[in-house]
Formats: sequence, C-alpha cells, structure tokens
Amino acid sequence: MSAVLSNNTAAAKPAQRSEGVWAASWRRLRSDKVGMVCMTIVAFFLVLVTLSGSGLIAADWQKEVGVPNAPPTFMGPAPAEAIGTVEQPKGPNVDLSDIDPLAPKYQEWEERAKQFKTVDTVKAETLPAGGDRLGRDVLAKVLKGAEVSITVGVLAAIVATLIGTVLGALSGFFGGKIGDFLEWLYNVFTAIPGILLIFAFAVIFGKGVTSVVLILGLAGWPGIYRLIRAEFMKHSVRDYVRSAEAIGASKFSRMFKHILPNVSHVALVQLSLHVVAFIKSEVILSYLGLGVGVDQVSWGTMLAESQSELILGYWWQLAAVTAFMAVFVTAFALFTDALRDALDPKLRGLE
Repeated sequence: MSAVLSNNTAAAKPAQRSEGVWAASWRRLRSDKVGMVCMTIVAFFLVLVTLSGSGLIAADWQKEVGVPNAPPTFMGPAPAEAIGTVEQPKGPNVDLSDIDPLAPKYQEWEERAKQFKTVDTVKAETLPAGGDRLGRDVLAKVLKGAEVSITVGVLAAIVATLIGTVLGALSGFFGGKIGDFLEWLYNVFTAIPGILLIFAFAVIFGKGVTSVVLILGLAGWPGIYRLIRAEFMKHSVRDYVRSAEAIGASKFSRMFKHILPNVSHVALVQLSLHVVAFIKSEVILSYLGLGVGVDQVSWGTMLAESQSELILGYWWQLAAVTAFMAVFVTAFALFTDALRDALDPKLRGLE
C-alpha cells in the first residue's frame, strides 16, 4: 500500500520546466572565460561612452590645458627650447612721440586697458597621455572620440540590421514578385564595390554623425538581408508555422511572432559583427575627411591629426588612439565569436 502511495506521489509531482533558449545561451556564454572577459571590456567601454555622452568625462576636450605637444607625464616636461619660448627684450621703451602721431594716446589706452584685467592660465607642461599640437589633452580626446566612433558603429549596425531583417523577411516569406524585386535591389547594391558605394553616399549626405550612420546603414544591409531571407524561406514551411496558419494566424503574425523569434540569433550575431566593421569604416571615412564634422572628434580624425605630428616625433596621440581602438575592436570581435557559439551551438558541435 505504501509503495502505491509513493508511486502516486511521485506521479503527482509536476514535471520540471525545460531550460529556455536564452537561459541556455547565457549558460553557454558564462562557460566561455574569454568571452566573459571580452564582454567585461566591452561593457567598460560602453560605460565610458555613456559618461562621455552625459558630459561627466571628457567634456572639456577642446580646452588647451597644456603647452603645444605636451609630452606624457612619464616622459617629463620637454626642454625649454623645444617648447619655443621667446626671450623678451630688455630695457626702456623707445620714445616714438616725435614720429608716431598716436603716441599721446598710448598712456590713455594703457589706463583704460587696466580696467579689464585678464588672468593668464598656467598651462601644464605634461599631461597624462600627452597633448596635441594645440595643447589639448589626448586622453580626453580619445575618450570623446570613443563616444563618437562607438556610437556611430552601434547605430549604423542597428540601421543595417533593421533594413536587412525587414527586407529579408518580406522576400523569404512572400516570394513571388516581392521576392524578385528585392532580389533585384540586392543585386544592384552588391554589384557596386562597397567602398565606392560608401563614398557615393558620403557625397550625397555630407558630413556629421547622422550622415555617417545613414551612409553605413544603407551600404551594409545586403549581407544581413541574404541570411535572413534564407532563414525565413526555411522556417516558413515548417510544421509550427503551418499550424499557426491553420488556426487563422495572419501572415504578418506568422512572420514576426512565430518565425522572427526563431531566427533572431542570426540577426543578433550579424548586428555584433557589423558593429566592428562599421567602427573601422567610420575611422576610414573620418581619416579621409568624409566622416564627422570639424567641430567633432573621433578616432579617425585623431589618426589624421597624428600623421603630421608623428613626422615631428610626437607619437603619443597615435599611440593612445591605436591602443584604445585595438583593445575595443579585439574585445568586441572575440565577444561576438563567443556570442555566436552561445546562440548557435551547432556551429562548433557544443550540443
């Protein structure tokens, strides 16, 4: 009798809920130590971008706080002759009253000028990461440049992913004339070399952060479109989609409520991959003078400035921007690899 009760009690216990897709992906990502370290580095950079955008750090990057080309602190101040100091002439002023008709006014102007006192700002001879040719802090500039470059990369990747996902969903699900038109549009964009397409859009939209986001977003959607289209073609004939159609689900409901969640990992991985690619593209555009405006700073404009400074032996601006860009791009690329493996474990046979 007790055995029967125990069996009934065991049978009455509710079955454990299976692990969800996102929970399983997070578990696989946590097991990847390199991926977690890189995610921490990326999160740190995103925090810096947020603080810079809110004005808490690097807000005074345009101020000339140091002497021109101030060396980094660990190098010490530059020799006096290297800074370009000019010795002031000594002795009394020459009396020009006989030959200068404005000489009687000098005394009056001097007394009136004393009413407007100015404070001479003492400029630092060294800065933590050095200074540029105008005496601006390189560390503040590279932080502000990170804000612009990373923001452009993320926003442009979002724009490209949205365009590619929507067009790929329409083409893969409906097919027919819609699919043929979108395939023609895709072939037109891919027939033009990517760099020429970016330059053409740059001439149309001009300079500025918004323009660069649109340029890269419009030029970068074809690759995402192709992958999403293939996924929608594969999923649109599966049983769960057919079942949704049988119970009366609309076409757009089947597209965006049933199929899209099952292919979202593809869009997410492509989004991450395009962030790195678009940051590099923004750096190239700004380096060539086709990116952000002259009143803004990015990693690309800093590289362009450091080119002339390097010839004179001032290497610290180039070193700072290269170090920041290399660390972020490398960390984001490795994090993207880990994220791809976590979202699609079949790629490496993890499950």
